[in-house]
Amino acid sequence: MDIVVIWFRRDMRLNDHIALSKAMTYAKKHHYKLFAFYHLDPYFTEMELDLNHEHFFQNLAHFVKEARNAHLYVHLFHDDVISAFGQVMSHYDIKAVFFNEDQVGIGKKRDDQVTDFLEKKGIHVSKWQDTQLHGAKEVMKADGTHYQVFTPYYHSWRKQEKQPVIKVDPPFFNGEHIVCDEALSQKGDTKLREIIKRCSRRFDQIGEEKAAKTLRAFIQKRMERYHVQRDVPSLFGTSKLSRFLKTGTISIRTIFHAIMQEELFDDEGRETFMKELAWRDFYHMIFAHYPDMKEKEINAAFQGIEWNEDESLFEAWCQGKTGFPLVDAGMRQLNEEGWMHNRLRMVTASFLTKDYFIDWRKGEAYFAKKLVDYDEASNIGGFQWAASVGTDAVPYFRIFNPMTQSKRFDPQGEFIRRYVPELKHVSEKWIHEPSKMPLDEQTKTGCLLGDTYPLPTVDHQMRRKEAIALFEKAKQQ
Repeated sequence: MDIVVIWFRRDMRLNDHIALSKAMTYAKKHHYKLFAFYHLDPYFTEMELDLNHEHFFQNLAHFVKEARNAHLYVHLFHDDVISAFGQVMSHYDIKAVFFNEDQVGIGKKRDDQVTDFLEKKGIHVSKWQDTQLHGAKEVMKADGTHYQVFTPYYHSWRKQEKQPVIKVDPPFFNGEHIVCDEALSQKGDTKLREIIKRCSRRFDQIGEEKAAKTLRAFIQKRMERYHVQRDVPSLFGTSKLSRFLKTGTISIRTIFHAIMQEELFDDEGRETFMKELAWRDFYHMIFAHYPDMKEKEINAAFQGIEWNEDESLFEAWCQGKTGFPLVDAGMRQLNEEGWMHNRLRMVTASFLTKDYFIDWRKGEAYFAKKLVDYDEASNIGGFQWAASVGTDAVPYFRIFNPMTQSKRFDPQGEFIRRYVPELKHVSEKWIHEPSKMPLDEQTKTGCLLGDTYPLPTVDHQMRRKEAIALFEKAKQQ
């Protein structure tokens, strides 16, 4: 049987899906059947599950179920990717393979490997840029080089025409066009069920329907005030769309055009949100041009920094027991929910690298395990920004003061009390620096420093001076 393969990955939806739409058109034109394919990579399935992967696999299970209910049978394969394609080839004659490509990271290496394998077999490969509004080489300087500073990139990005929403024809799934070979998917189905059973918690904000509802709620209730409320962690002021973009349960194009079509009294909230979408594309572009940035600082002057290897401090940061309330609240939110408010991502990353002098790569790897919305390019870019070692990064002598950040963005301590219950009864006067509380106040609130809640693990002002000296020494070398 002659087939066209649609290879799903982190694009778990049936709407506004470029590769799926193109594969359906190709199959109809040539009278081929459509074979839906998802590859369960043993590299990810065999590692210890944490929040990021648990969320991803639960999204996958939901998507497979929804797609099969819509009469598009998604086949699951658990093997190395070349062997997985080989299994399909042993049963069917593959004429073409369509997929939305990865332009960065391990995904790009896999795509290049598979493309080379398929093309050597004489199979047509059709790759599409679907994850970003603009791909890695679409927004460039006039001389053809890439941007390294966000603001001029954004001005160019904003002028570029955006792709329209892609229509997918659902009746196609109800015809005789789809291959359903349950026996071929049995091993993969069994593996996915095993993974879901191993999950320590269940996520309910998954799937296309929840993504669409989240987008509508953001537009109707929060977008117009986004520029005012997005930096206040105690408020529900952000879009909460990043987790859906991570799994591709909603398209970036759907979000962009829905946002742009809304009539607003004040456009500042929308414009601020547009910049966040552009930052997402910017870091993706940077990663494509600096493929080693996961392991190496972009700024060569800081590639020789002697980072602190104190594991006890790193563990205190991971657990949210640093003695700095806003930092601890952010880390505990991450550990509990698999998500952290963006302002706190900056605060906690700055604290790790500038107050603890701990290697940004360790923080990036920890976030990679925990964040359900983990985006490799954005997370690496964000950590390099906070550590002052990346492109367009915060200068090394500008160091976040965790107490100042706390007073500015959580003035009443509402967010802190929510995630650090030891400080629940501490008054606004002491909530940002509980280490200054008198003993009688500690007794009254039930927060005994060094016992109920840790004393500050470092002296911020002293560490600030030492951090500047550390970076200046690295520059001189």
